[in-house]
Amino acid sequence: MKLLSKIPMTVLAALAATTVQAQDYPGGNPVVAVVPFAAGGPTDKVARDVTAIMSKHLKGQIVIENVGGAGGTIGAKKVAAARNDGHTVLIHHIGMSTAPALYRQLGFDPLKDFEMVGEIADVPMVLLGNKNLPPENFKELLPYIKANASKLFLANAGIGSASHLCGLLFMSAIGTQLGTVPYKGTAPALTDLIGGQVNLMCDQTTNVAGQLKAGVVKPYIAMQSSRIDAFKEIPAASEQGLPGIEVKIWHAMYAPKGTPPAVIEKLSAALQAAVQDPVFRAKMEELGAQAATADRAKPESLRKHLGNEIGKWTPIIRAAGVYAD
Repeated sequence: MKLLSKIPMTVLAALAATTVQAQDYPGGNPVVAVVPFAAGGPTDKVARDVTAIMSKHLKGQIVIENVGGAGGTIGAKKVAAARNDGHTVLIHHIGMSTAPALYRQLGFDPLKDFEMVGEIADVPMVLLGNKNLPPENFKELLPYIKANASKLFLANAGIGSASHLCGLLFMSAIGTQLGTVPYKGTAPALTDLIGGQVNLMCDQTTNVAGQLKAGVVKPYIAMQSSRIDAFKEIPAASEQGLPGIEVKIWHAMYAPKGTPPAVIEKLSAALQAAVQDPVFRAKMEELGAQAATADRAKPESLRKHLGNEIGKWTPIIRAAGVYAD
């Protein structure tokens, strides 16, 4: 009591108000989930599916706001600068861990300027080829690449995109540089791959599931240590002599720094319930994606994962000497 008597009444009142607000959260006001990419893309799809279920557990509405541009950094900056009352969150992908190396003037620190809520889902990556490319499988492709590196072109959806990052890791793993062709999005890159203007491309199953099922592209490997449940016919990188390759486009939720712990706890609890929901898990499986476990949908798990991913990608991006700004 003596300690409390020394604390100004205005401070005590503010603490009490914050506690009440956290208990009542979201309190009838919508939560805005900023997706730093265009509507209709893979991150937007994951965000809409997970927030629809989270809304039920929070007993409040979560609405999506698409704030695209600069590889997701514009939307991330907006959330970093938002009020830390729990009514603005960020749903971002692997770009949260690669931005510090890709942007020399980033303007925010992914580990210091956000509160972690939890991971949402992983989307696998697949190395694809034009259907008329001579190699029929990866064992044939690897020597073909090494013999024709100067003549082959690897497409991506733009600097900093998931396909760009995957391509960097692939070239690093095989010790061979190919010509790279950045596009403004997956659609034009995929169109040119199918048309034969470029030879190879690495991208998310959420983007290329239709083309894989239609057989208009040639899948060579899944860029991970195990086969993809929805595409079991595609061998894993580890089966083809590339151990340690693991490129999953993971998605996670963040809140502005200083968001009350009780609010983060409520958001994370709703997220943990959502990733275990059969409807959400089924929707992710349809896309070839995998919902996070309940343990991964927790703040401490995300913080550790984000730190590890920054450590993984920074040397790869710096060695390539590629910057997005």
